[in-house]
Amino acid sequence: MGIRILVPSDWEQVKSIYEKGIATGNATFQTTAPTFEQWEYSHLKTCRFVFDHNGIVCGWAALTPVSSRCVYAGVAEVSVYVDPAFSGKGIGSNLLDQLVKASEQEGIWTFQAGIFPENASSLKIHEKAGFRILGIREKIENHKAPGGIPYY
Repeated sequence: MGIRILVPSDWEQVKSIYEKGIATGNATFQTTAPTFEQWEYSHLKTCRFVFDHNGIVCGWAALTPVSSRCVYAGVAEVSVYVDPAFSGKGIGSNLLDQLVKASEQEGIWTFQAGIFPENASSLKIHEKAGFRILGIREKIENHKAPGGIPYY
């Protein structure tokens, strides 16, 4: 039991957790989960982790580059998702901590995250990990966050 590298055979469980996050309306602007190929293309090849409990993926974390411009090579957007059945057990915090440690070895020097204000648990784990609010993105179309979302 614990954190390990996300492998392609984890995809169905990772996708299921992502879909549960989408269903809350508080985790992402996405309305459907991507295919594995789309997800694979959009995320960095390193710094992909799952929290595994006896073969059950309870949560996952990964990084997405914020830009293809070379000056942003060390900047990534963080994603951390935990299956609601396992929330409140420290899984999200542990995944985020692992992501921070591994990213430093990969030359990532800045993380950013867009978190809906209703997602209190995500706000909490990011603040615990040292993230701070840099601003509020406004006028981003979303039925759940008409006033904007905190930008870390």
